[in-house]
Amino acid sequence: MLAAAGIDLVYGASQALRRVDVLATKGEVTCILGRNGVGKTSLLRAIFGLLPISAGQISWEGQDITRLPPYERARRGLALVPQGREIFPRLTVLENLETGFAILPRRMRRIPDDIFTLFPVLKDMLSRQGGDLSGGQQQQLAIARALVMRPRLLILDEPTEGIQPSIIKDIERVIRILAAGREMAILLVEQYFEFARALADKYVVMERGEVVLAGSRSDMNESDVRRFLTV
Repeated sequence: MLAAAGIDLVYGASQALRRVDVLATKGEVTCILGRNGVGKTSLLRAIFGLLPISAGQISWEGQDITRLPPYERARRGLALVPQGREIFPRLTVLENLETGFAILPRRMRRIPDDIFTLFPVLKDMLSRQGGDLSGGQQQQLAIARALVMRPRLLILDEPTEGIQPSIIKDIERVIRILAAGREMAILLVEQYFEFARALADKYVVMERGEVVLAGSRSDMNESDVRRFLTV
């Protein structure tokens, strides 16, 4: 389990996060919802160690990782699929996937076969440059690259942003398969309510850097959640 408790994050004179709590459990999807600019991406970056928090604690599998650098968190099983995908456009699809080897011991530096079961389109594009792929294909590549790391916590920042509906369905299918394996916790930031509702075991809604709603899918009230998503 990931447990982030009482997280405060300050940018200069601006406080981006205030006393934020979030849990993610293996075999479950935890969705973080909210409008743009409410602190969702800042929270993910803090969990991954890309932004230093000013208060609170982050623990993973019972160990305090609050002060660990990002590469140490990656070695402990955390993987981030960032907003905007951030693939390497001049590297081939295969080379992009192989960048996930960096934290792995040499004996594990191979691409698991199930990557191409989950994303069959990538198998036919291994020699193509990442920049030549469509936005949806790049998103699949970004998720696949994270999975090459054999994560136990997969963090996804708005994976449906700018993606065509058919590939959104593919990504939803992949997330369901990963969660069903019960070996991975999934933390998902999303603005697309239907996508989040379909996948979430737990949900957290943020507004102005704070958690304003939280609970399980069974008690999610659509109108209450949508109040914090509409502009």
